[in-house]
Amino acid sequence: MSDFPEVVVKEEYEEIRRWAKDFGQREIAPIAEKLDRTDEYSLDLARKMGEYGLLGLSIPEEYGGLGLGAVGAIIVAEEIAKVSLSAGLIIGVQNGLVGNAIAKFGSTEQKEKYLPRLVKGEIICSFGLTEAGAGSDAAGISTKAERAGEWYKISGSKLWISQGMVADLILLFARTSSQEDRAAGITSLIVEKGSDGFTVGSKLEVMGLRGTGTAELVFKDCRVPASSVLGTEGDGFLIAMAVLDEARIGAAAAAVGIAEAALDASMAYAKKRVLFRKTLSKFESIQFLIADIATKISAARLLTYRAAYLLETGKPFQREAAMAKVFSSETAVWACERAIQIHGGYGVSKLLPLERFLRDAKTLDIVEGASEVQRWILARDLLGL
Repeated sequence: MSDFPEVVVKEEYEEIRRWAKDFGQREIAPIAEKLDRTDEYSLDLARKMGEYGLLGLSIPEEYGGLGLGAVGAIIVAEEIAKVSLSAGLIIGVQNGLVGNAIAKFGSTEQKEKYLPRLVKGEIICSFGLTEAGAGSDAAGISTKAERAGEWYKISGSKLWISQGMVADLILLFARTSSQEDRAAGITSLIVEKGSDGFTVGSKLEVMGLRGTGTAELVFKDCRVPASSVLGTEGDGFLIAMAVLDEARIGAAAAAVGIAEAALDASMAYAKKRVLFRKTLSKFESIQFLIADIATKISAARLLTYRAAYLLETGKPFQREAAMAKVFSSETAVWACERAIQIHGGYGVSKLLPLERFLRDAKTLDIVEGASEVQRWILARDLLGL
């Protein structure tokens, strides 16, 4: 752990934490339950997040972003997830996936055209990678983009696309050649809403991350100009993996936030709930549960912050990102289950947000790379395979 600074005590980071927490309590907390219950995307919230600066955390200041480093960005992710993971996903897609990809790999024209509006929430974005037959095996996508002069013709469909129901811009990954090396034949393209041949398919209802506009996207001979290519043809897979490696740290931070919220609720409940003439906090079994939850959260946070620090300082971080993602997401699920147990009947009711925390935490086991994928990445790295 020698590559880990005292980031948790730096005043600048605490200011960022307070800034994010203030918005979360003021703007997100009052509508968090409604977002989950109705499963309706809130464009109003996205706009407010943009106005506040939350959608451009890592985007360079010249394009309207805040230009924060990785550590500052994950502190925000942690604080927002304490209130609503669905709200946190808006940041994750706008800033961490699409915004990050355009900022790092886009042309000057693409950056100037999209980033200022993206960070303000004027355009809502989606990351179009996953397909019905290509999730963990991202190189297995079948959506095709065929070059025809100054245009590309896209055919195929994408599944489980967050913000897909409301997206103005899709960062789409499609196969442009059938090389033996499947990854080498993938290209990333920017597809705008209203493009001929592009339609939004079914709205997809999921157990967690509700209110995020998850949808199927359909492309039938969809035409986009050749200038829509992000980076160069054939670099799409590398671009996707580059931003996903970084996004995993944000997902880990969100998991830490959910676990922390479950712990806070459990401690407050244990101090006031009376059973057999004493509060739950006086029972050793409850004390040990609280202690174990707090310990695992601290370990998850340290793993996550270290991965972010390595990224921010330009050092290899992929191994640590995988460790943080798998440990933090599984810790969040475990912590939420224990928190529900502490709350008893109230824990499984809709009266409290704990069951929402658990449903959301479980999605983090899967999004941005399932736990099994993270373990596979780690094993290959550790064993030199």
